[in-house]
Amino acid sequence: QVQLVESGGGLVQAGGSLRISCVASRGTLSIYAMGWFRQAPGKEREFVAAISRSGGSTDYADSVKGRFTISRDNAKNTVYLQMNSLKTENTAVYYCAGIYTTRSYYISKNHHEYVHWGQGTQVTVSS
Repeated sequence: QVQLVESGGGLVQAGGSLRISCVASRGTLSIYAMGWFRQAPGKEREFVAAISRSGGSTDYADSVKGRFTISRDNAKNTVYLQMNSLKTENTAVYYCAGIYTTRSYYISKNHHEYVHWGQGTQVTVSS
């Protein structure tokens, strides 16, 4: 069973950039569609971005389109989330998650479909 480990979170000023990573240990990432979700204190977990196992399909929450980019390097068993023009409202714990699928271009915005989750990495954007 794949295990997911996020890293790269931290404190950044509004307008700045940060790249967070999700590495798969004990398994190969290439058979999973992947997603990034986030949860701020007192709020529901929400979808941020998703990428198909091939990397050929991506999708984003409207609030991050044009600022965030999801990518993956299957050879390194890693998924990335590049976050630019960060805003204070982007402060949250960011989680990566995976769905096993045989479909190369499958992606999902629904967190209930994701089976494998990392422990999360804190991103704090200061004003």
